[in-house]
Amino acid sequence: MRRSLAPSQLAKRKAGDEEEEEERHPPTTRKRQKPVSETESGECYRSPFRKPLAQLTNRPHCLDSSQHEAFIRSILSKPFKVPIPNYKGPLGLRALGIKRAGLRSPLHDPFEEGALVLYEPPLLSAHDQLKIDKDKAPVHVVVDPVLSRVLRPHQREGVKFLWDCVTSRRIPGSHGCIMADEMGLGKTLQCITLMWTLLRQSPDCKPEIEKAMVVSPSSLVRNWYNEVEKWLGGRIQPLAIDGGSKEEIDRKLVAFMNQRGLRVPSPILIISYETFRLHAEALQKGSVGLVICDEGHRLKNSENQTYQALNSLNTPRRVLISGTPIQNDLLEYFSLVHFVNSGILGTAQEFKRHFEIPILKGRDADASEAERHKGEERLKELISIVNRCLIRRTSDILSKYLPVKIEQVVCCRLTPLQAELYKNFLKQAKPVEELKEGKISVSSLSSITSLKKLCNHPALIHDKCVEEEEGFMGALDLFPAGYSTKSVEPQLSGKMLVLDYILAVTKSTSNDKVVLVSNYTQTLDLFEKLCRNRRYLYVRLDGTMSIKKRAKIVERFNSPSSPEFIFMLSSKAGGCGLNLIGANRLVMFDPDWNPANDEQAMARVWRDGQKKTCYIYRLLSTGTIEEKIFQRQTHKKALSSCVVDEEQDVERHFSLGELKELFTLNETTTSDTHDKIKCRRCVNGHQVRPPPEGSDCTSDLSQWNHCADKRGLQDSVLKAAWDAAVTFAFHHHSHEEQRGIP
Repeated sequence: MRRSLAPSQLAKRKAGDEEEEEERHPPTTRKRQKPVSETESGECYRSPFRKPLAQLTNRPHCLDSSQHEAFIRSILSKPFKVPIPNYKGPLGLRALGIKRAGLRSPLHDPFEEGALVLYEPPLLSAHDQLKIDKDKAPVHVVVDPVLSRVLRPHQREGVKFLWDCVTSRRIPGSHGCIMADEMGLGKTLQCITLMWTLLRQSPDCKPEIEKAMVVSPSSLVRNWYNEVEKWLGGRIQPLAIDGGSKEEIDRKLVAFMNQRGLRVPSPILIISYETFRLHAEALQKGSVGLVICDEGHRLKNSENQTYQALNSLNTPRRVLISGTPIQNDLLEYFSLVHFVNSGILGTAQEFKRHFEIPILKGRDADASEAERHKGEERLKELISIVNRCLIRRTSDILSKYLPVKIEQVVCCRLTPLQAELYKNFLKQAKPVEELKEGKISVSSLSSITSLKKLCNHPALIHDKCVEEEEGFMGALDLFPAGYSTKSVEPQLSGKMLVLDYILAVTKSTSNDKVVLVSNYTQTLDLFEKLCRNRRYLYVRLDGTMSIKKRAKIVERFNSPSSPEFIFMLSSKAGGCGLNLIGANRLVMFDPDWNPANDEQAMARVWRDGQKKTCYIYRLLSTGTIEEKIFQRQTHKKALSSCVVDEEQDVERHFSLGELKELFTLNETTTSDTHDKIKCRRCVNGHQVRPPPEGSDCTSDLSQWNHCADKRGLQDSVLKAAWDAAVTFAFHHHSHEEQRGIP
């Protein structure tokens, strides 16, 4: 048996052996034995194998400070040695933690295939390379390959332009620009690329900025957050504020503004215009490296609170995103340019005197030759200044990447009930005199709204008829007997009748989805009643819907497996920025005075990711105020194409005086707009192809590809609706011919 060699066990065994020895040889006289641990000297031991503790008396010799420092240096001067036997790695004689000597290097390889280089250091001679300070040598600025691989050619050009502007390389002393690409060209991706590059690198081999801020409409806050996550894949954590109490939002904003250093935890703040305005005080206490204003045409009025709050933000770099920078007049355009680059166009008064008045006089159809010449000169001067900080590409670029888009302006006859109500209103309200005198009163604006609603459906003005308001005295007798607004009756409205046909034919002959857009929530209520009667599944987005819920229903509608057939959209609440590629047909039920609102709404379906041919139907009531609004839009878009798109040969089809004729009804025409463009392409009401030489239909202003009667329609859905109430149709902005389609 193995025995333990532990000292305690050995002591026990030794004591036992001594007792056995005493038993075998007992002493003659037994004396009282002292404890084992006691000795005569009085020293005490717990074990015979333990040595007594001895007090140390040797102390270290006292060294002077120089000797001590020399001793410590001798220890620290020993080079680091990897604690692996026989290790021969790449370190060589280089010690860990010591900065590598030599030139600084860029964050990404500028010579890699497909690399997008935003900045290239100047070439140096051999002599200059010997003299240069290696710690201050500039490096290449290269876009992260994760993003540069997905950028299309026009987007790469846009990123380079943005970077040159915000780093003051295009206009010395100015750090702002306007991204004015039309809808669907990827402005969001270009701005995300700009932010990521500025947050990570610069020619000085360090981040250009610490923080960036994106201000957008409330419906797009979550969309921006998703886009950042999509393209950067978790490399950065943005802070999106789309709800919460005032105290909670203030706390988040203060924490964001207090972030400092090279690696800020949440360097991107995404916030809505409304939230920014309410919490501007918290955001103005610090500085932000870059601010991006999405749908920046909301800053067209330099007097409103949102503009003032953003303008007081401490940031030199400002990027304004707007697919429609000119909406109503040049002074609004000045406000946008002044926001990004203050002083580049002078003051507002100087701009109006030097640019706006001469240009507008020159664009008027009644302008003299001298006024036209002066207007063109001032226009060229304005373009040369603004083009240094504005980049504009049209949606024609998308024809390479997206399916065909056919935009059709459909003129619909009024029903007998609508015509009688319309004429009765014009006899009673008589706001024409006020407009001729240059007066626009509240009653005039109210009359315009009433006529627009009447064009949509008589049900929208039924309450006014019951109360016998101005213009609707005795109008209730014109309604059918027993009429009730609880049920929708499409046959009482020309446009609603056409819409009913379009939806029915689309549902029965294809699996296409449809987006219905209107400026009035009352019209959306009628759409809902129609869908319930026809048993169409639908979703609705208007101003009452929360931001979080908007993102969810858009994502659900775009899913190919979703059963919803119709997406109802309020142009005021969700016309900007939404991506509704789940549908490929869009009906613009009523026009807006501002062409930008209509353009934004109609661009929801023809975007990246769309796989089907897109059909856009713009419904107008023939000979009514809606055609006048559409003509006014044409005038404004002509102005925009002059300044932004640099179209020099824009036809002057409408004089400003003619646009004052709002309160008239032309019952003898098939299309008042078609008559005013003096189309020579149609003979006896039918289209002629090719058009005669010099046809106005090929002008830059009208941009009609061709006019159509029933025989000329290529859209089977619209053909089916023709006999209902359609009197005329324009094929407008079709991208067929660019793709070689006859």
